[in-house]
Amino acid sequence: MGNGVNALKRFTGRHSAGIVVLAATMTMTMSGCSLTGGGTDAGSEVSSLKVMYYDERSFYDQFGTVYSALHPNVELTVVSNQNYSNKPVADPEAELQSFIERENPDVLMLSSDQLSNMAKDGKLLDLDPMLAEKDYHAETLIPGLLDYLKSFGDGKVYGLSPTFYSQALFYNKDLFAKYGIPLPQDKMTWEQLFELARRFPTDGPKDKRVYGLGLGYGVDAYQLGSMIGTAQNLTMFNPANGQITADTPSWKRIFQTAIDGLKSGALYMEDPNNMSGTSTYEDFLLRDPFVAGKLAMRLDGTYLMDQINEGRSRLEDKSKVVQNWDLVTVPVDPQNPEGSVSMNVGQIFAVNAKSANADAAKEFVRYITSEEYARVTSKLHSNGFPVRTTYLKDEENHNFKAFYALKPNTPKPFQDYDDIPQAFYMRFSTLAQQELKNAYDGKQSVDAALAAVQTKGKAALMEEQAKDKANGGGASAQGGEAGGAASSAEASTGAR
Repeated sequence: MGNGVNALKRFTGRHSAGIVVLAATMTMTMSGCSLTGGGTDAGSEVSSLKVMYYDERSFYDQFGTVYSALHPNVELTVVSNQNYSNKPVADPEAELQSFIERENPDVLMLSSDQLSNMAKDGKLLDLDPMLAEKDYHAETLIPGLLDYLKSFGDGKVYGLSPTFYSQALFYNKDLFAKYGIPLPQDKMTWEQLFELARRFPTDGPKDKRVYGLGLGYGVDAYQLGSMIGTAQNLTMFNPANGQITADTPSWKRIFQTAIDGLKSGALYMEDPNNMSGTSTYEDFLLRDPFVAGKLAMRLDGTYLMDQINEGRSRLEDKSKVVQNWDLVTVPVDPQNPEGSVSMNVGQIFAVNAKSANADAAKEFVRYITSEEYARVTSKLHSNGFPVRTTYLKDEENHNFKAFYALKPNTPKPFQDYDDIPQAFYMRFSTLAQQELKNAYDGKQSVDAALAAVQTKGKAALMEEQAKDKANGGGASAQGGEAGGAASSAEASTGAR
């Protein structure tokens, strides 16, 4: 215990943001609890561990302070993989590999693309043996996580993430009861969600009336349609053959649904330019109509839970804050009702195959994805949810399963996305937004809007490709997005 106390003194002075997590961990440790992958004995040999992360401070705030307190004989070194020079890098992947070769970190923080590439090149250790160990308790990981990670490693797990990010559909039980409307269900389609929202009244002043559904800031026809299409694994262009795929039956149906929903009066959309009326903190909290009990349903993540809890703790009149709420899953693709594109993992940690400290590196990855680490950090939503289902709950027994009941969609390769110039994405988004606004305003049909998007989009792509070629091909972007419509680069590259 002495080593743990010394570690507490050593690290809290330097990394104050981690004190809350560390104090909780130390309380548990000193009370005699045993940790999975716990601290090293006082007499153990000192070992070193080099970790690649954004920067040293954020690493200690997130992981290092706790880990060092429990492993006082492990000397941590953090090497930053960030480019602080603001100079463009011609080949980021080559630059990363050069950095890894030069610094030789034991633990690597990687993106899914980097994980896939390095696994194929044999540069990472297979973590499947660790997952199979009985005391790792892989069965309490969120469903679908390992299958998702295996998709980057040809059926093997080469990296693990301690957190995931997700959305759910929040709903106000009291409003549903007041208007006699059936409660929402898991795995609804977008059409069913809009139908449910339209059952709420649409009359009354904007600042006092009830709304059926909230979708966030400044959502227009293009953004809403893109959101629905992304959930259904659709894209508006195919980088493999340079074709724009906007003028299809599926996109026509989706954008008509979006426009009908926006015109129904059932949807609440915050105007980001209208920030008046927030002279007090109470006004700020109650600006959100769901927090204020005026919105029946809202798609959101941990931020909304934090706002509700903040309202309950800070407002004198607790009745002003939504009292009776719960969760169901986000709307799904009817052709893939078990999957979701709203769910993503956080940082992925892997072990360098060249590591001279492979056991210590695997121990680090084991701990930050363990049940004990999840227990300690389960209430700190700012960094996402822990990947252990055991601690995904709150005191009021809200249906937290809605955040992880749907499996993250297994991505398809990002083939040929680097052949599309970066400048094209913004041009495409702008022209698609304008054409669909014209459809919303009744100036043209949805069919005409999407035909124009396809024709103009193809011309824009050809023009930007010509510019890129003239510039030596240096302006392309890996996995860029055309607004939200093409944000499912991990999804289908065709249209249906």
